[in-house]
This record gives sequence, C-alpha cells and structure tokens, in this order.
Amino acid sequence: MRFLSTISSRLDGKGRVSIPAPFRVVLEADGYPGLFMHPALDVPALECGGNRLLKEIDGLIERFPPYSDARDLMATALLGGAEHLRPDPEGRIVLPERFKAHAGITGAVMFVGMGDRFRIWEPERFSAHLAEATARLRAVRDAIPGGNPVRSPVSGDRET
Repeated sequence: MRFLSTISSRLDGKGRVSIPAPFRVVLEADGYPGLFMHPALDVPALECGGNRLLKEIDGLIERFPPYSDARDLMATALLGGAEHLRPDPEGRIVLPERFKAHAGITGAVMFVGMGDRFRIWEPERFSAHLAEATARLRAVRDAIPGGNPVRSPVSGDRET
C-alpha cells in the first residue's frame, strides 16, 4: 500500500486535523503506532509517514560513519526535529506550532501522497510547488531523446 492522491482539509476550532482515511489505512498496514513527522528539509511542508519512512531515514543516516559530522547533521535534522503524534480515535492530530510555522499553515491544509510518505502543505504553497515541479518535469522529459514525440498535425497521432 502507498500514500496516493491529494486531499484537502482544514484545522478545526481546536487546531486538530483529520488524517485522511486512505492515509490512515496505509499507516495501519505499515504497523507504525501513530504518525512520524518532521519539517521537510527542502520545502515548506511537513514530511509524514510510518515505519517505511523511518527505515529510509535510518538508511540515509547509516551511509555515514558513526560519529561523523555528516551522520550527526543528518540524524539531528531528520530525527532530532521530529515528533511522534498519536491520532485520537477519530484520526485527528494536533500539529505542533513550530511545524505549522515551518509550513505556513493557518487553517487549510493539503495532504499529498508521495508513495512511502506524505506531506502536509499549506494549499497555496503546494499549488506553487506543484506548478514548479510540473514545469521542471516537463523540461526533463523534453531533454530526453524521444521523451516527447511530436504529434502529427493531421491525425493527432504521435509520429515515430
């Protein structure tokens, strides 16, 4: 099972947000007791997941020699700044204030599936990120020989 799709939601009056049901199913199948979350390093969003995400982080950290500066930096950024959140029986969590500040979240949120993890975004920031990601992906695709065959102006079929 994987985290898929983009689902919008809002913080309620008590500052809680419900983890979307499809995402809760993936977390439960992953066997993680709750939700692991840390501020994303390269974007203003919250990185979330369970055991698969933690296993990936452990693998990244283990690439570096014990007690090395690189290993210390990686562990500090990805584990030291993280939180373990326990959803209530209805699947709601309270986002820590420092996490909301990092992501610019004040009310509305977007849950964005990314396979082995998901991110929580402020919707306008996600829209901008998605537009940039799509444009960059098109540029990568267009740079690949045969990556974007030209359509025939007559039939609409791709030329070969």
